[in-house]
Amino acid sequence: MSTALDHRTRRLLDAPIGRTLLRLGAPNVLVMLAQAAAGLIETYFIGKLGTDALAGMALVFPLVMLMQMTSAGAMGGGIASAIARALGARRRADADALALHAVLIALGFGLTFTVALLTGGRWLYAQMGGAGASLEAALVYSNWVFAGAVLVWLFNSLAAAIRGTGNMALPAMVTIVGTVLLVPLSPLLIFGWGPVPALGIAGGAIALLLYYVGGTLALLVYLKSPRSLLQPRLRGFAPRWALFSDILRVGIVGSISTVATNLSIGIATALVGGFGAAAIAGYGTASRLEYLLVPLVFGIGGPLVAMVGTCIGAGQRERALKATWIGAALAFGVTEAIGLAAAIWPYAWLTLFDTDPAMLDAGARYLRRVGPFYGFFGLGLVLYFASQGAGRLLWPVLGNLARLVVAAGGGWLAIRWGGGLNHVFAAQAGALVVYGAVIASAIAGGAWFGRVGWPQSTRRLLQRVG
Repeated sequence: MSTALDHRTRRLLDAPIGRTLLRLGAPNVLVMLAQAAAGLIETYFIGKLGTDALAGMALVFPLVMLMQMTSAGAMGGGIASAIARALGARRRADADALALHAVLIALGFGLTFTVALLTGGRWLYAQMGGAGASLEAALVYSNWVFAGAVLVWLFNSLAAAIRGTGNMALPAMVTIVGTVLLVPLSPLLIFGWGPVPALGIAGGAIALLLYYVGGTLALLVYLKSPRSLLQPRLRGFAPRWALFSDILRVGIVGSISTVATNLSIGIATALVGGFGAAAIAGYGTASRLEYLLVPLVFGIGGPLVAMVGTCIGAGQRERALKATWIGAALAFGVTEAIGLAAAIWPYAWLTLFDTDPAMLDAGARYLRRVGPFYGFFGLGLVLYFASQGAGRLLWPVLGNLARLVVAAGGGWLAIRWGGGLNHVFAAQAGALVVYGAVIASAIAGGAWFGRVGWPQSTRRLLQRVG
């Protein structure tokens, strides 16, 4: 069914690219910063419980971020891309139905995370170096968070559906309000006050789940209102494999890339675990800054998914590529600046969470060696989002797998040959360079539209691929 284009869709197709990305990206940066702030607030207060609690949280954090990045970035990108392409092709009925398919996907993946981590958490965290008090703290936190995994998936999937229409402001507003409420709620449940008992590390997890409960309800209310461009209806709804496929063919491949990203950090955590609980806490705290780059880049990448997807759906390939490289330049500049600042002043970040000398030493070593290469992480990540919009994720996956091989293989060899933490972190830095370079080279060489060749101008590339 074809319909007239909504003004938000028309803006993605016609408005100046740089200005549009910045305007749409501003609320998206706020929403992602607010989500990251939610985790940082929690980390700050849990750090007051001691190094074992901080180490336990560091063990769980890669898995929490795997769920976040899979639901918001990988599958969320598939949802936003599918809806954007449907709207760009003027298939409004399909766009409405895709929102309901996204909910079903969220329920399935959320339950999968719950079962996997509740049954296999102890073994997994022990393999990552957890032992004694730090392992027990990890299990308490993990069991609470992953018991509510469906809430995280529903929130991120509904937000992705709304972003696919070009509306970045509503998810931003919901997330910011939730974060403001989380600021007092997290310490209240961790330390207790008056009739509220002190729940310790479990309190941080419970506060986070309450944040997702409120956010999910707010997004559902919006989708039921006449202000929403999407108007999903349960009456007469029948699941269609074609629409599941439209989301999953991007989301599943993107999930492989996300798993590789988090596996790189998870393996690094395991390698660092051989140097003790303080080293785990230091690396986990320092690498949170790398994870903080994800929401920053997503601030640009979210609108880029919508813009590239809408342009591809409407047949505007040249505009899609031009938007991609403008977004890439913005993401590289922002993440490189943050990485250089962290390398120069590592303790400004680390001392926010703990003052243990061994923890600070390990974290500072990581930031000084890996921080200067954060720009390549931002470059690869924003090109991954753009590739989601294009529905072409082979090279982002290959880039992430290459990162995994370099990070894990290089770190393992460093330890085997008698190297220390510095050599493990050097492997992490090299892996980021490989990640960004592989994806950028492939897209520049025409990977979206055919066989990869030599990098060339956008116009010549489009002439080559027809």
